Amino acid sequence: MALTESTMLPLGTTAPDFNLPDTISGKTVTFDNAGGVQIPGMETPSIAGAEGTLVYFICNHCPYVIHTIEELVAVATEYQKKGIGAVAISSNDVERYPDDSPEKMREFAHHYNFTFPYLYDESQEIARAYDAACTPDIYLFNTAGELYYRGRLDGSRPGNDTPVNGADLRAALDSLLNGEPTPEQQIPSAGCGIKWR
Repeated sequence: MALTESTMLPLGTTAPDFNLPDTISGKTVTFDNAGGVQIPGMETPSIAGAEGTLVYFICNHCPYVIHTIEELVAVATEYQKKGIGAVAISSNDVERYPDDSPEKMREFAHHYNFTFPYLYDESQEIARAYDAACTPDIYLFNTAGELYYRGRLDGSRPGNDTPVNGADLRAALDSLLNGEPTPEQQIPSAGCGIKWR
């Protein structure tokens, strides 16, 4: 597994819109409604992103995602209750990586109790629009849809014995909710490269 870092899209970039199918609910989701999709059977529905929106680029099979997925879900679930919308997107080539197929995405989301949509970017256009490079790649947008944070969840990586605690992302979310300026130090996320066609 070759380690790939985020490209670090410029802060202040307006969130590219999308119109993608949610593998959990079957609904079509756009950026504007990403936080507000009610997912049947989920205890904590997403909140409509009144305070900002969190976008994860992930996939099912990546060891870096598997290492962090429980915390990625925990952070999203916790901050949805504070007005942050959340959505995850998979853009991998499913012909070469069938473990990332929409059917497997649905199973993955149910297994890890996603409280947010898990979208399939079959054309890979949305990953390119976000300049996403790795899984997980994390973006946090403010209420105006401007990029406030892009970077890592925390310093944990498979095998480095650092605990997965979401420290970096949680700090950015708290700063956003407190009306503070964009965090000066933002360290790239790192993981498997997106599997382009």
